[in-house]
Amino acid sequence: MTEPHADRPLFIISDSTGDTATRVTRAALRQFEDAKVPVQVFPNVSDRATLERILKQAALQGAFVVTSLVSADQRAFAHELSKAYRILQVDVIGSLLTGLSGWLGAEPQNQPGLLHKTDAEYFKRIEAVEFTVKLDDGKDPRMLGQADIVLVGVSRTSKTPLSVFLAYKGYKVANVPIVLDHDPPKELWACEPKRVFALTIDPESLQHIRRQRLRTMRLREGSSYGDIGYILAELEYAEQIFRRNRQWPVINVTRRAVEETAQIIISHLTGEGVISDRREVGQL
Repeated sequence: MTEPHADRPLFIISDSTGDTATRVTRAALRQFEDAKVPVQVFPNVSDRATLERILKQAALQGAFVVTSLVSADQRAFAHELSKAYRILQVDVIGSLLTGLSGWLGAEPQNQPGLLHKTDAEYFKRIEAVEFTVKLDDGKDPRMLGQADIVLVGVSRTSKTPLSVFLAYKGYKVANVPIVLDHDPPKELWACEPKRVFALTIDPESLQHIRRQRLRTMRLREGSSYGDIGYILAELEYAEQIFRRNRQWPVINVTRRAVEETAQIIISHLTGEGVISDRREVGQL
C-alpha cells in the first residue's frame, strides 16, 4: 500500500452534520493500521457553489472525498464534478437510497438531518425519564411546575409504572402520593389543572394489591396498609382533595392496564390542546 502524504487529506462532505459519514469513514480507516490520514469534515453543504468550492479544494490537495448527500441533485453534481476534477469519491448514502427506493417501490424524502432528528427525540426521552425518576413518589415538589403530566393518588394506584411508561414516550411526569391526613405539597395547586390527573381505584382491588405487596415484602399483613377500613378512609381523603380542583380528570385504574391509562391521559391532553396531535403520533 502506498502511504498517504500528510498533505493529502480525506474530505467528508455532508448536507447534514456529517456525523454518520465520519463514523463510517473512521471505522474503515481503522482497518489500515499504518495510515495516518487527516480528516476534514464539511457539514451542512446545501448549495452547489459551496460544494464546487470544496471539491476544487479537494482536487488541489489530492484529497480522497467521502460524500453523504441526501439531495439527489447534490449527489449528481458531486459525482459530475469529481469525474471532471479526477477526484476519488465514495458516496456512502446514494447507492443505499437508490437500492432501498427500488426495493420499497417508493421515493426517499431527500431531507437531510432525519437521523439527527431521531437522535434528538431519543435524548429528549432520556431527559424525560431522568426527570420522572427524580420526581417519583413526591420527591422535589419544587419542580412540579416543569412536569408535562402530574399524577396524584394513594399508594398502589400505578403512579410509578404509569409515570415511567409515559416518560419513555417523551413526557416529563411527576407523581404525588396522597397520604391520609397529610396535605399535598402547596406546589401541586399551582400546576396547570389540565396537566394533573387524579387516580382512584376500587377499595377491594386496592386491598388485594396491597396485601400482595405485603406478602412480597414479607411484612405483616395485619398492618393498616392492607386494612379495608384504612383504605376506605384513604380513598375518601383522596376524593376530598380531588374535589378541591374539579378540573383534574379522575381516572379509575381498577383492572386497567398501564398502557390503557396512558392512552386515556394522552388522548385527554390532545383533546384539551395541551399537547399537539403531531407530538402524540411522534411519541407513540
